[in-house]
Amino acid sequence: MKQCTFIWRSRRQLTPDTWELVLMALNSQDAAAVTAPGQFVNLALPGKFLRRPISVCDWGKYHLTLLVKEAGEGTKELVRLPPETELDVLAGLGNGFDFAPETVGPAPVLVGGGIGVAPLYGLAKRMLENGQSPRAVLGFRSRADSFYLEEFAALGIPVLPASEDGSLGVKGFVTDALNTLPDCSYVLACGPTAMLKAVHALPQLTGGQFSFEARMACGFGACVGCTIETKNGLRRVCKDGPVFRKEEILW
Repeated sequence: MKQCTFIWRSRRQLTPDTWELVLMALNSQDAAAVTAPGQFVNLALPGKFLRRPISVCDWGKYHLTLLVKEAGEGTKELVRLPPETELDVLAGLGNGFDFAPETVGPAPVLVGGGIGVAPLYGLAKRMLENGQSPRAVLGFRSRADSFYLEEFAALGIPVLPASEDGSLGVKGFVTDALNTLPDCSYVLACGPTAMLKAVHALPQLTGGQFSFEARMACGFGACVGCTIETKNGLRRVCKDGPVFRKEEILW
């Protein structure tokens, strides 16, 4: 974890309530605090006591790309900050995905639901750079709520979308789309708890990693407010996660 200063540089609206934000670091050491896909940052907002945890979508030598869904007063203010606003950021929080070939196998599937799509983009890029061949199943409520499909497709990986109303891709949930992939045995997933639970229960999976969402007060394990029970005892989502392996998860 590192406390850094980033400059709020640009925003792009993806859906009526979802935005892409680009933050620029004052030096490369700050951006380098993010070391693995699946980690998150904790942003201090003007006039707010608690920071806002946001998954890292992508990162480079001097920038962070975040995808933010307006879920409350804080995130609504965040996406409307004036350009060049300085932000106090705790970066490099949490443990990310382990995408080593010996862990995920030859044909892993990245599974995202809603804003859970965000960390999977950076994960896909790093896997491709590592010579791996991931696929992506991305679920949304409808076509109007979908985002980042073109960005995933531009990476050159197979993308199978799903929508609850059938307006995009497979009609139904990500589990319906996964059931059309006969060789899907290992997933790296991020999304709402109900989605993660349903994916976890698929009988064809021999393994997987699941990134949990939780309310976090501190973001680095001090307040234990995001503690969950696992087969290995109590674990903090912010410090021991947010990514947990399939075999240790209790529902």
